[in-house]
Amino acid sequence: MNGKTVSTIRLPKAVKPNAAFQRLMYDATLPAEDVLRAYHSGCDGIANPETVERNREDWGSNLVDTGKHKSFPRRLAEAFINPFTAILTVLAAVSFVTDVVLPSTGEQDFMTIVVILTMVLLSGVLRFVQETRSNNAAEKLTSMVKNTTAVLRQYTGRQEIPMEDVVVGDIVLLAAGDMVPADCRIIKAKDLFISQSAMTGESEPVEKTPHVVDISDGKAVTECSNLAFMGSNVISGSAEAVVILTGNQTLFGGIAKSLDAKREPTGFEKGISSVSWLLIRFMLVMVPIVFVINGITKDDWMEALLFAISIAVGLTPEMLPMIVTTCLARGAVAMSKKKTIIKNLSSIQNLGSMNVLCTDKTGTLTRDKVILERHLDIHGTEDVRVLSFAFLNSFYQTGLKNLMDISIIERTNEESENEPSLRRLSTSYAKIDEIPFDFERRRMSVVVTSPDGGTTLITKGAVEEMLSVCRYAEYRGEVIELTDTIIDEIRIMVENLNDDGMRVIAIARKSSTVKTPTFSVADESDMVLMGYLAFLDPPKESAQAAIAALNAHGVNVKILTGDNDLVTSAICRQVGMKTGKIVLGSDVEDMDDATLSDTVEKTDVFAKLSPQQKARIVSMLRENGHVVGYMGDGINDASAMKASDVGISVDTAVDIAKESADVILLEKDLMVLEQGVVEGRKTYGNMIKYIKMTTSSNFGNMFSVLAASIFLPFLPMAAVQIILLNLIYDGVNVALPWDNVDKTELMEPKKWEASSIGRFMLHIGPVSSIFDILTFLLMFFVICPAVVGGPFHTLGVERQILFIALFQAGWFIESMWSQTLIMQMIRTPHVPFIESRASMPVILASAAGIALTTFIPYTAFGAAIGLTPLPGIYFAWLFAIIAGYVLLVEVVKVAYIRKYHEWL
Repeated sequence: MNGKTVSTIRLPKAVKPNAAFQRLMYDATLPAEDVLRAYHSGCDGIANPETVERNREDWGSNLVDTGKHKSFPRRLAEAFINPFTAILTVLAAVSFVTDVVLPSTGEQDFMTIVVILTMVLLSGVLRFVQETRSNNAAEKLTSMVKNTTAVLRQYTGRQEIPMEDVVVGDIVLLAAGDMVPADCRIIKAKDLFISQSAMTGESEPVEKTPHVVDISDGKAVTECSNLAFMGSNVISGSAEAVVILTGNQTLFGGIAKSLDAKREPTGFEKGISSVSWLLIRFMLVMVPIVFVINGITKDDWMEALLFAISIAVGLTPEMLPMIVTTCLARGAVAMSKKKTIIKNLSSIQNLGSMNVLCTDKTGTLTRDKVILERHLDIHGTEDVRVLSFAFLNSFYQTGLKNLMDISIIERTNEESENEPSLRRLSTSYAKIDEIPFDFERRRMSVVVTSPDGGTTLITKGAVEEMLSVCRYAEYRGEVIELTDTIIDEIRIMVENLNDDGMRVIAIARKSSTVKTPTFSVADESDMVLMGYLAFLDPPKESAQAAIAALNAHGVNVKILTGDNDLVTSAICRQVGMKTGKIVLGSDVEDMDDATLSDTVEKTDVFAKLSPQQKARIVSMLRENGHVVGYMGDGINDASAMKASDVGISVDTAVDIAKESADVILLEKDLMVLEQGVVEGRKTYGNMIKYIKMTTSSNFGNMFSVLAASIFLPFLPMAAVQIILLNLIYDGVNVALPWDNVDKTELMEPKKWEASSIGRFMLHIGPVSSIFDILTFLLMFFVICPAVVGGPFHTLGVERQILFIALFQAGWFIESMWSQTLIMQMIRTPHVPFIESRASMPVILASAAGIALTTFIPYTAFGAAIGLTPLPGIYFAWLFAIIAGYVLLVEVVKVAYIRKYHEWL
């Protein structure tokens, strides 16, 4: 290996050198033909399907194990590992000691342990099943969006295949916008620049060439100019490369396997975590207080400990992970029906909370169907020569053909029926060379030889950039030097076309006597300007309605485009957008961060932007506190998408754009996106319902228990009863992901705020305690004495046991009725049943929960856990208490909304 051992090859720190990398480095030192021979390939690719399969078997498939697919045992274990399940497990252990190992009554009692372990089992199994279904749904949806690559094989020629089907020895054809599908050795390249930021962190693209490299100076593998790596992307130029390493053996695969790094938590994940730990902190403070008070007043410290831990269970929403996962999965499936594919489930929340959408105008505001309206000389007269030269440029380029190229080719084919000079352009000329497009030059060139043997460089691009490389012009039938007067005339002509909503590019030529030159960007000089091509991309019929709908839902649409300001302004006017002052990329470049921070708030349309300027504007909006979505489909959009809270692309986008996106639209239409935003807000709405209902209810129960602990001579509810009640209530809440969401709750974006949840809990929770205490007083002083024959302190032991069972049954039922019925009040800021109705699954689940809880005291199971049947008069009182509770909550709701201007 040229004297260089694998131990001295410098690799990224996350990757350990191995035989595969040794082969990669060795191949960088060999001529291209030797590399092709080593992998049973040739300049035209692999010869037959048998060799493809043999190479796949010998060197592996092109699939990377990123750690996303966890094993069954690991997924099952993780379903049971969370703070809430840990609390239940501790309670089960304490109960085992107190009821089985050291029972106070002398008889072993397994009931509490059975109920607790049932709760743990149900919580874990439900979460495991739901997460498995969610992951399967997400994978199924993601599989609808395929990244492909162009390969050359002898038996099929050029074809697009899925990236995972690439094998060692394949010849891959790379152009601007492509992702490199595997680790490759470049064998041909033309002005090839590749971004390796995913590998090296360097933001600037690196030029790649097919030349043999010398690694004797300790060159790092990523510094080899003839190697391209999986996960990097082509910024400009074109190339042919032979695949050397695939899948897990690639540099990307090695990093993925060795790091197994977790991504930075999103705002949604941080919000869920903050809510969970808020409740746990409350629990850690209040449980010791409950334990001490009950230990002192009841003089049974072991029972007090068990009760205190059961209160901890009541305070923790152990179904929270499962509810959240269900909401997200249901939202993803619902979005898929509206032509929106969610690649990352948590991005639903970011989509729903988005309040600024940045997007390019092409294909979003416009039809993405560019029509070549005019082909003009510099005086504005139709000129077939301009069209013929434009055709040669578009037809012979090997890079990414955009909509304008397609339009030029189609228009030429149409006019060739009546214009003989256009009929044999594709066969009469031969391509010699090409200078691919890039976003800095904003032009591209091809070099062709004509039938008479002459060589011509043909360049097309943005007008100002073309003027910078032209010294001459075809003016009134002659080639003369460009003057300021002619340039002013050209600019006036272009502005008039722009004012009509047309995008204009210029076409220029340069003749050469050299027959086989190698051309570069430096040759784009002293050219002859021939004329213009004027394109029209009409606005979509749905664009105006979609922008209005997004604005109505609190999403401000900002246009970030590389096109010029006049065309952009014309399109915006046609779709009803007020452009105001349009800020150009050159203006952005001159602004410091403070100035730009102020500008992005006041400006809705930015034009002539570079990719870096788009990303900077998006980042500044985020720093200003906005939740920003960026919608794009080109390589120039990738950096802005990564800078945003939620990247949005379309299934027809270039590979790197789809890879950068969190959300993929199956139709490039703002109206489709608006529907996705609404669905995201429905998902948020149902999650926040569960959290606010559960936290306020649990917080209220905590106050009730504290009050009861002070004046009751016994526990208001046994530990096993509290846990069973909590289990049934959580079962009712499982239906919440299928609940209806009020339209008023969908009109504005909302973010996770632990302070809002804490405030809601502190205001609404104590309201339930008022009626819990009323129930305590009613049971202790009225119903229980009437049934058992006197006050508690005057009774014998057996009658006291009956008194306790009756009291606990009364609070058991009242607690479930109040928690479940109050769901109807809390789930909406409106009047329930009249102005807002819950979905049928929620109504049925609520009815089932109430019925089951009411029935349990009348069963043998109820007797086993210390409950007893209640007299009919109890239910008359219960209806009165619940009615009072409902009315008071409505009064508090109105006052709360008036003060804080929010509910959910």
